[in-house]
Amino acid sequence: MGRIMAIDYGRKRTGVAVTDPLKIVAGNLATVPTHTLMSFIKDYIAREPVERIVVGQPTQLNGEPSESMRYITPFVKQLGKELPDMPVVMYDERFTSTIAHQAMIDGGMKKSDRRDKSRVDAIAATIILNDYLQSIYNQTGNL
Repeated sequence: MGRIMAIDYGRKRTGVAVTDPLKIVAGNLATVPTHTLMSFIKDYIAREPVERIVVGQPTQLNGEPSESMRYITPFVKQLGKELPDMPVVMYDERFTSTIAHQAMIDGGMKKSDRRDKSRVDAIAATIILNDYLQSIYNQTGNL
């Protein structure tokens, strides 16, 4: 039984979140420079069992893929090549940055801290993972 990892992919920085081993709670793992993301993932997987990776899929309000997909698609293909046994799931990430900002406000975070985009990325990855877990639970009744 392994964790589930979620990725909020960005051109400069990428937020990464993981579940606990029982897949009950999602938490922020890190925000890493995107150019180091693959080695970060491999290092983490070498230390902790990961069952699957969920990658945020940015979509427009009409459901069409957003412009960011042109950067994410090659990354997902690279994941498939470098980790061929690892299931990779794309999951709709609409509004996660907005929700992350609101969570920071609701949590009482100072305005200066909310400007730190790496915090937003990490929180967005956690929101993607929480939403994914909830959708799986709603469909199946378990994880």
